[in-house]
Amino acid sequence: MPQFSDIRNIAIIAHVDHGKTTLVDALLKQTHTFRQNQEEMAQERIMDSNDLEREKGITILSKNTSVFYKNTKINIIDTPGHADFGGEVERVLNMANGALLVVDAAEGPLSQTKFVLQKAIEAKLKIILVINKIDRKDADINRVVSSTEDMILGLANDDSLLDFPIVYAVGRDGKAFLAPPSSQDVGGDISPLLDTILNTIPSSVKSPTLPFKMLVSAFERNQYLGRLALGRIYQGSISVGDAVGLINPDNALVSSFHVERIYVNEGIDKVEVTSAQSGEIIYVSGGKGICIGQTLASPSSPTALPTIEISEPTIRASFGPNTSIFAKGEAKFLTSRELKERLYEEVQTNLGLRIAEDPVDSIRTIVSGRGELHLAILIEKLRREGFALEVGKPEVILKKIDGRWYEPFNELTILTSQDHVGAVTAELGKRKGQLIDMISDSGGTVKLIYKISERNALGLRSSLMTKTQGSLSLNFLFTGYEPASDNPIRQRNGVMIAWESGKALSYGLDIAQKRGITFVGPTEDVYEGQIVGLRPVIGDLEVNVCKGKQLTNMRAAGSDENIILAPPVKYSLEESLDFIEDDEIIDITPKNVRLRKRYLSRVDRVRAQRKSSS
Repeated sequence: MPQFSDIRNIAIIAHVDHGKTTLVDALLKQTHTFRQNQEEMAQERIMDSNDLEREKGITILSKNTSVFYKNTKINIIDTPGHADFGGEVERVLNMANGALLVVDAAEGPLSQTKFVLQKAIEAKLKIILVINKIDRKDADINRVVSSTEDMILGLANDDSLLDFPIVYAVGRDGKAFLAPPSSQDVGGDISPLLDTILNTIPSSVKSPTLPFKMLVSAFERNQYLGRLALGRIYQGSISVGDAVGLINPDNALVSSFHVERIYVNEGIDKVEVTSAQSGEIIYVSGGKGICIGQTLASPSSPTALPTIEISEPTIRASFGPNTSIFAKGEAKFLTSRELKERLYEEVQTNLGLRIAEDPVDSIRTIVSGRGELHLAILIEKLRREGFALEVGKPEVILKKIDGRWYEPFNELTILTSQDHVGAVTAELGKRKGQLIDMISDSGGTVKLIYKISERNALGLRSSLMTKTQGSLSLNFLFTGYEPASDNPIRQRNGVMIAWESGKALSYGLDIAQKRGITFVGPTEDVYEGQIVGLRPVIGDLEVNVCKGKQLTNMRAAGSDENIILAPPVKYSLEESLDFIEDDEIIDITPKNVRLRKRYLSRVDRVRAQRKSSS
């Protein structure tokens, strides 16, 4: 490991797709973290190592890395930009002393820029503003700088936070500048950003002679060593073999143990060391039952550090074992016990999640999260691990305050083209959205900012994607609780339901497509009660997509023409959560995602409908 005399800890925060992970790539490559022939030198988005992150193009889990520059070690924390993963942001910002706020030079600050900036300001981090993607043809640097300064001014609770440097960057090319370059062809490297970090971010080395203390911000599982507790050494130092106490936030001593191993980051690798000093971000092994938010402390000073404050979930859904006829052949884990054990394991690291027993059905579990994407990512993780499960329609979590119900509200930011503004405003009008601002740029892009309740926003993403042919970007920012309004009216049309089990056939699908859009293709297995299509009108319809053409010796002219079918519509997990109604659930296995009615047979559906109406 290279020698260093100082440590800087920085978090990189940004709205989704504003280029922070690409900027980390440049920092890693240009500080010679990798050898010239290492495969990482040819990779992009090195920190997004998770399969889901690479597929969706977003950062889901915060990650740590480090670079060495001018005799200083810079620990870098790459954080998610999506508000649904705010728990990941909140739990790691306490390890940093400063933050790089990355903003797109064309789009400017958006709703989630405001979210991550607010969290950084609450953590009292020193800010460096990075205007990224300045090579975009539609870049408007002056406007973006001005609007970002206004945002910081509106959020800052300390005058010292208003004095921040600005760096201009092309993260994809690994270039940074202290002033906007006169030409996009000018050469450069990332060193101006690194120098700004050294000149702006305070040293993380504090109180090196005081007794050891470290707040556990995360932990990783190691099949040989158990849990590795991750955190920044708040004060003092630690060595292998030292005795430490595990302290709860209420200062109660949970247990004591001797440190077995210590690891630090060097690039994207963990390197074992014998000791570490104040300010370093380390992984510690030796303790059992370690939880995030606890403190590791020297026996001479067994007191807890301030705990991590995590925002509460705003949405919940019922998870249960899969009861479809295909689950056994498509999954490895089928029982409610296996599912519950995995969910309880997940909430230990995914701090934005909450779980509770379903009061109506003991084999099901209520899972609460920060949004539909948060739940969708959890479901996708479970199915990739081999679980089969069913998920009900998400519902918004209401709060009762002084005898009155309150519901969560969001600031909604929509980017779309001028051609689709009418469709967007009409849909938001139906959902009682309040237009706060509308900004147009010279490229024909319009930014619409709305205030809307969480309940009225359910299903909005799917509806707007359909109305705008997918040419839209939509992001939410939780703003707080307000008095609940009347129940919103759902806008979805009726569905087509399979009335028998079997394989879908072209003849039956052709008949169904004359009545709406289908969700299954020829030869796909379907079962009674499965949702196989969407109608253009209100009201459900039972169809037989397994119906084949009756063959006879007598054929009419033209009866043997080939059937031409439209491709089936396939919803993602997030879109499925948007789509389903109260009487429907999502049937999830590692191989398929299907939509179905809660009650599969027609008799049971009619009986349940009569019961609810009475």
